[in-house]
Amino acid sequence: MSKDIQILYAEDEADIRAVTEFALEDEGFELIACASGNEALERAANLSPDLILLDVMMPDMDGPTTLLRLRELPGLINTPVIFMTAKVQADEVQQYKALGALGVIGKPFDAMTLATDIRAILERRSD
Repeated sequence: MSKDIQILYAEDEADIRAVTEFALEDEGFELIACASGNEALERAANLSPDLILLDVMMPDMDGPTTLLRLRELPGLINTPVIFMTAKVQADEVQQYKALGALGVIGKPFDAMTLATDIRAILERRSD
């Protein structure tokens, strides 16, 4: 099997983090799970993830703000980003993409197809 895709993942809900880890751990993904945007910023300083996966609605620092702060770190300027959120109205999705997100995965998500959904978004990037 090829190298795992390392994902920096920020989600404040512990149960959603656990489901996501379960859904991705045997599918070629290595998750660095963080409980907040602040934790993601702290951990990101020593990482070069292949992907950033962010919850939109988090206390203290939401996903869009976390993304803007992560982009200030030299190694993360061009790292692909996917948002996960229940806020998936067309105008909201456009706002996330305007921030540089490759795509948006709606919540609740299907744990059985999450890995496939992430790969499909990453593959569209190269089209």
